[in-house]
Amino acid sequence: MRAGGGEQPRSGAKRARPVSPFCEGRCWRRAGVAGSRPVPAVGEVAMFTANSMADTHGQVAASDSYTGRASSTSDLGGRSERTPRYNLGLLQTPRSTTDSTGDCSSGGVRPGSLSEEGLAPSRAARGSGVKSQVSGRGESYFGDKSSYVENTSTLNLTSSSSVRGLHSTYIAKPPFSASRSVCRSHTPLMGYSVTSSSTTSAHSVASVIVAVVEGRGLARGEVGMASIDLKNPEVILSQFADNTTYAKVITKLKILTPLEIIMSNTACDAGSTTKLFSLITEHFKNVTFTTVQRKYFNETKGLEYIEQLCASEFGTILMEVQSKYYCLAAAAALLKYVEFIQNSVYAPKSLKVRFQGSEKTAMIDSSSAQNLELVINNRDSRNGHTLFGVLNYTKTPGGSRRLRSNILEPLADAETINTRLDCVQELLQDEELFFGLQAVISKFLDTEQLLSVLVQIPKQDTVKTAESKITNLIYLKHTLELVEPLKAALRNCNTALLKAYYNSLDDTRFGIILEKITTVINDDTRYTKGCLSMRTQKCYAVKPNISEFLDIARRTYTEIVDDIAGMITQLAEKYNLPMRTSFSSARGFFIQMNIDASTLPNGQLPSEFTKITKMKNTYSFTSPDLIKMNERCQESLREIYHMTYLIVCKLLNEIYEHIHCLYKLSDIVSMLDMLLAFAHACTLSDYVRPEFTDTLAIKQGWHPILEKIAVEKPVSNNTYLTEGNNFVIITGPNMSGKSTYLRQIALCQIMAQIGSYVPAEYCSFRIAEQIFTRIGMDDDIETNASTFMKEMKEITYIIQNANDKSLIIIDELGRGTSAEEGIGICYAVCEYLLNLKAFTLFATHFLELCHIDALYPNVENYHFEVQHVRSSAGNKEKIAYTYTLSKGYTEEKNYGLKAAEVSSLPSSVILDAKEITNHIAKQILHRQKSTPEMMKQRAIYHLAVRLVQTARNSRLDPDSLRIYLRGLKKKYEESCPAAGENDEQQ
Repeated sequence: MRAGGGEQPRSGAKRARPVSPFCEGRCWRRAGVAGSRPVPAVGEVAMFTANSMADTHGQVAASDSYTGRASSTSDLGGRSERTPRYNLGLLQTPRSTTDSTGDCSSGGVRPGSLSEEGLAPSRAARGSGVKSQVSGRGESYFGDKSSYVENTSTLNLTSSSSVRGLHSTYIAKPPFSASRSVCRSHTPLMGYSVTSSSTTSAHSVASVIVAVVEGRGLARGEVGMASIDLKNPEVILSQFADNTTYAKVITKLKILTPLEIIMSNTACDAGSTTKLFSLITEHFKNVTFTTVQRKYFNETKGLEYIEQLCASEFGTILMEVQSKYYCLAAAAALLKYVEFIQNSVYAPKSLKVRFQGSEKTAMIDSSSAQNLELVINNRDSRNGHTLFGVLNYTKTPGGSRRLRSNILEPLADAETINTRLDCVQELLQDEELFFGLQAVISKFLDTEQLLSVLVQIPKQDTVKTAESKITNLIYLKHTLELVEPLKAALRNCNTALLKAYYNSLDDTRFGIILEKITTVINDDTRYTKGCLSMRTQKCYAVKPNISEFLDIARRTYTEIVDDIAGMITQLAEKYNLPMRTSFSSARGFFIQMNIDASTLPNGQLPSEFTKITKMKNTYSFTSPDLIKMNERCQESLREIYHMTYLIVCKLLNEIYEHIHCLYKLSDIVSMLDMLLAFAHACTLSDYVRPEFTDTLAIKQGWHPILEKIAVEKPVSNNTYLTEGNNFVIITGPNMSGKSTYLRQIALCQIMAQIGSYVPAEYCSFRIAEQIFTRIGMDDDIETNASTFMKEMKEITYIIQNANDKSLIIIDELGRGTSAEEGIGICYAVCEYLLNLKAFTLFATHFLELCHIDALYPNVENYHFEVQHVRSSAGNKEKIAYTYTLSKGYTEEKNYGLKAAEVSSLPSSVILDAKEITNHIAKQILHRQKSTPEMMKQRAIYHLAVRLVQTARNSRLDPDSLRIYLRGLKKKYEESCPAAGENDEQQ
């Protein structure tokens, strides 16, 4: 076994608490860190054997039987029903926007009542004869392939007999629902509604489980990761070498926003806690940690898992990862654990598996993402004033998720970026293509989440899973019917990527699946909003004359519904009240009416009516007869779902081998949605297509978020950095625009690297492999770090991780200590960063730092101009901010005192401060003068840099090039007069 490993833990570190005899002893354990949640108990869990990991999927056969499976707790003879821990599947019935009572039967998870039963502590197994208790919570909805599970030899969790036999070896405890209710926001509070408009909440609920393992001994620092999104059946494997700060691991985890993190038990044993475990628990205090026995991090089993589960379209992944032992070990533990907690297995050849190294994407650490407000606004997390908010014109949840992940992890491959930019350019130039694609894309549901539900095989079948299967088939039909319109919209496209997408949609499997569905399902059955209309779609989904018993059950259901409507009409006539029939999934059919209370006899409804609620002049109520009719209606509905389920299972069995084309479709839809969002953002502002060279040059660029907030367009400024001028020092008074300018450059760089147009008149970028920022003056109470210590930690992180291809933004440094120490630290940090070829922008109030350009010719000074305006009332001067960047360092003196004058400080204090400042300035301010020799060397350096840059990137014709070179010569002579005089003398 090559993976895992550990150091001794810190004193006082908490031991992970055992929660389940997953295999033997203390196998699965919950780490005792702040924010971790106790796990409820499970009554029906088989004790897995080590070899079942590989064999589970090889013996999956189809089953046409619905009876004999556990459709309710009563069917199980009083035993509890095992349900998934995380209930993140598609809703069976979409919530109606007009439903005042809410849809409580739609598979959602209420706060404090998660639809799960956890794992029982291993010490409970020492008792005897304790029966598991029945959970009163909702049944599992997650999964849609239970008809394929018929595995009784290796992992027999589906039949009642196998469950009954477990009581002799496995003892359960009641679920700790009270403890669950206080868990943090990463626990989903409700089922995720699949509507095309739910783009804003697409990434708000964490649903990713990640396994992390590190090498030991000489391999320490080699980290393997495997993650799976419970809403998207895609396993992402990563393996990379990290340094002692584990910056890449923390950054990747921050981007994934995990619901749960799994690590080896050897990483956190008392006395041997590894540094990686300590850092992860420190950064992810509100995430659930689970440790598993080290033997489950087994690369051989991981490779077997991938061979069995990976869809054939992605089979080349085996060649890519077969020697990457750590990510394979993580995958083995992850997939075993997910199957265990979700009480379902993934169907063979059903998952998309891909390897994602750290080489083709740029790294943005979590602190920088927060400073730049990439996805969350620092003042108000619900506010859309972020880069994500500026660009998020996506129409689907998948497109929104892709945009978010791209912003947090931009591309670092110029060819891929330019391919995206070509598509955006075509969408901008062809209005018909833009509006046609947008109209089709907006009709798609969450394809990734639908696929996730389809490829999972529940180990138990319930009425709820039967209903969900019918719902998902309707969603699948709706999705497949949009393939042809999408193809039609892409038919006349010209760019390579759009053509490739068009050709991908020409897959015959889409037609085969739809044809098989339409032989059984009515043509007019489709996805609709509203719980009653969707219930009707499910009832009448299957065509008539396929099942005689189903037709009879549907006629019975129709008669009951007609009887309910007739009964309410009779009641309305009897009492002469304007009653109408209403429906909600929580109450079923009930009576509503709009009436003023004063018109009712004695201001009250007749005594026959019960469960009366009133909102303004709207009454909602029912009657005992109506309650009985609703019960009959529900019973009839269960019969319909049961018989429809049998037919749907057979249909899914036939189409399952073709279902993997949906992976391709979900990828196409999410990417097109994101590209359409980029094009949409361009139409609302004057963005320009970026170029990629070895120069960072922005002509008249502006801040994209500020543009959205401000009434007027922000002041635009130029930016120019090359390998020869890679360090810019920016000075200027307080509030002159330094921080906004620095953030603007980083945001423009990120926009360019995700394939978006950029807010500027012209822009050229060098691909940045890492983007670092040190912004802000706050202390950190949680980690007991002062302002200065926080600054030092952030700058240490930058120094340890920056390379020649980094973009570094530093807004103030050394302000948390004395001026002398602050200047010394700034100077030392600047000299260290000057040894790199990274592009660095450094804003400071220490004017002494500006003179570093006399020693280093690759340093440029810029400042923000201000104007002095004398007030009309009195002789006081005021500062007018122009927000314009100019070359050289600021000539403003004592601008802090001028800002203080505007405040309410007494004038005597201001005068004293001025006198003391002037006195100190005369004593300590010593300006460095540049000698003629230094000026000559600097001029030669700048000339050489411009000549190299011209040779690399110039597209000028010979005559224009000759004029440009003459201009360079003239500029050289002007900046170096001594050199010019010496030449003349010679």
